[in-house]
Amino acid sequence: MILDKEGYITTASQESSTITVFLTNLLKGYEGLKADHLIINLFSFETLSSNDFIEFKDISEKHKQANKSFVLVSSKISYDAIPESITVVPTLQEAKDIIAMEEIERDLGL
Repeated sequence: MILDKEGYITTASQESSTITVFLTNLLKGYEGLKADHLIINLFSFETLSSNDFIEFKDISEKHKQANKSFVLVSSKISYDAIPESITVVPTLQEAKDIIAMEEIERDLGL
């Protein structure tokens, strides 16, 4: 797993692996990541199904309950196929924008 930290945002990505291995590595290292907003970059995966995204549901909900943002980045899925509880955007910049908006919402108590 490759981690890139910019301030309070950590971007996690994976090269040459399966989504299951990536998720396993993410869960193993989660203790060190739980204080940051997380962007999960899935661009290196050539094929993804809606089930692949759903595998991130538990960690996404756990992270959001701790008042931290959790955003998946991929343009390889129909957003209608993903539950609303999972945030998926097509670019890294949009992921950063979502985090900024969620931070404002938390600051305003929304």
